[in-house]
Amino acid sequence: MTSQLLNVYNRAPVTFTHGEGSWLIAENGDRYLDCVGGIATDALGHCHPKLVAALTEQAGKLWHISNMFRIPGQEALAERLTRASFADLAFFANSGTEAIEAALKMARRYHSARGNADRNVIIGFKGSFHGRTYAAINASGNAGYLDGFGPALPGYLQLGLDDWQAIAAAIAAPTTAAVIIEPVQGEGGARAIPEELLRNLRQACSANGVLLIYDEVQSGMGRTGRLFAHQWFNGVEPDIMAIAKALGGGFPVGACLATRNAASGMVPGVHGTTFGGNPLAMAVAIAAFDEIATPEMLDHVREISVHLRDGLARLAARYPETIAEVRGKGLLVGVKMVVENRAFMAAARDRLLLVAGGGENCIRLLPPLNLSHAEADIALERMDETCNAMLSEMAA
Repeated sequence: MTSQLLNVYNRAPVTFTHGEGSWLIAENGDRYLDCVGGIATDALGHCHPKLVAALTEQAGKLWHISNMFRIPGQEALAERLTRASFADLAFFANSGTEAIEAALKMARRYHSARGNADRNVIIGFKGSFHGRTYAAINASGNAGYLDGFGPALPGYLQLGLDDWQAIAAAIAAPTTAAVIIEPVQGEGGARAIPEELLRNLRQACSANGVLLIYDEVQSGMGRTGRLFAHQWFNGVEPDIMAIAKALGGGFPVGACLATRNAASGMVPGVHGTTFGGNPLAMAVAIAAFDEIATPEMLDHVREISVHLRDGLARLAARYPETIAEVRGKGLLVGVKMVVENRAFMAAARDRLLLVAGGGENCIRLLPPLNLSHAEADIALERMDETCNAMLSEMAA
């Protein structure tokens, strides 16, 4: 069939008509357990009543106005986010990659405003993913995302996570502006960064006047069982942080959070957005925040993630020919496969279980934060069935 859509997605052969909580319903009525969640975005499942109510109420009042005017919802959401984090200030965008762009610009502008324009190098890490804009793909340095788009941008350096000597030397270089890292890598294989490395990064950045940027677009907003993934550890707070995905519970919204010091170079005219922080997005994001940021919800994420991970660990022990390792943190679950991960995703989909892909031949389970125990058990049952199917296919 010919399509008028730009051919940049390998879409699965299924069409969904609606969603209910953790479930997606296809045209033929099949009910799929959704452990993709719009890639960690539908944090409260599909059509959560409080989010629907917030959107509906705001839709009858005001959708969009320019940021040349005050938008009270921005102030209300910023107050919630800064109260719950290291940050003093927030800038609202439409997506994670836009939040990353703001963070990168903020870091360079910080040094430039102090007369150190030569301090413009951004240190990133192999296996990272920071989005699809040009600066974001250069910050990640993934050859697959850079290929065909011209020369790499200057001022970006990628290092291995396991080479502290090289990392420390790069941070100490006089041209370094910032370090950017995901506390839990998402696309790169659901790899949780050890506390020691985050602590070493924080100390080295502070000692050398370098800003530390966390990309919590995927790991933030309750995904790991803390509101933000780095909050599992004390004393590793960043200077700047990008969040999105779950922030809007499925509605497009991102944010760049920062200390007042790190944001000091961002003055009127140096950055902006047309749609970012619009009243619709703010209304939904406030409702999502108020649901996600409760102690009860975060306790549930920690509890249900242990239940799910324990079950996956049992499957890994039972099916070593299929599963190599269970990794990640909280409900950002990575399963490193022995079999080809795309084949496993398709086989799981045949059993009405939706899982996401990931680097290092991983699949990811990114269910809603309010996933029930019964739904977690269904996910484990369907993972078991998929592992059996893969074994049968290999034996054939």
